[in-house]
Amino acid sequence: MSDLERVCEYLKNAGTYYLATVDGDQPRVRPFGTAHIFEGKLYIQTGLKKDCAKQLLANPKAEISAMGKDGTWIRVCGRLVLDERIEAQESMLEDYPSLKRMYQPGDGNTAVFCFEEGKAVISSFTAAPVELEF
Repeated sequence: MSDLERVCEYLKNAGTYYLATVDGDQPRVRPFGTAHIFEGKLYIQTGLKKDCAKQLLANPKAEISAMGKDGTWIRVCGRLVLDERIEAQESMLEDYPSLKRMYQPGDGNTAVFCFEEGKAVISSFTAAPVELEF
């Protein structure tokens, strides 16, 4: 399994992860649940009208944190870059059909962001950290 697949699987298994963005000089954290691989990159999804998207467009540096059911935790960092292609939006929504109630490809609000320069560390209290790059 590649590092990218391992990170995506970890986030999906966690169910909820927390995404941190920057709003001026104030960090902002909120729960998220989308993790998707498209064309060899890790994607998340939000709405362009939401503060989260506005913050990522102003400063793409972001970090994700999640706790695994096995007592480990992951921190994922990198730059989240907007991918405006309809194909990327369609792929995300096919993986998360429940989102289709609120979002449609090309609706002007659906926003998918992919990680550039992604790095992750899986940690625990009992083992050495595992570093991943994708």
